[in-house]
Amino acid sequence: MAVDPTNLVLEHLRALRSEFDGFRADMRDVKGRLTSVEVSVANLRAEVANLHGDFAGQSGRIDRVETRLERIENRLSLRDA
Repeated sequence: MAVDPTNLVLEHLRALRSEFDGFRADMRDVKGRLTSVEVSVANLRAEVANLHGDFAGQSGRIDRVETRLERIENRLSLRDA
């Protein structure tokens, strides 16, 4: 019983197409996940930048309080010379 080469080639092509369609679906899933990760990283960077700004603001406030405290200590003669 001889196998028709044309049918054999078509069977292989159909199998390859089926596998390729599976790879396409997997790739769409990977792209979606990658996009999600990229968005998360961008949001995290924005949050970190906001934290840096908050820390800078806190430092400025602490500096002003420190200056005022030094003036109070000087005025009340509480500082060691």
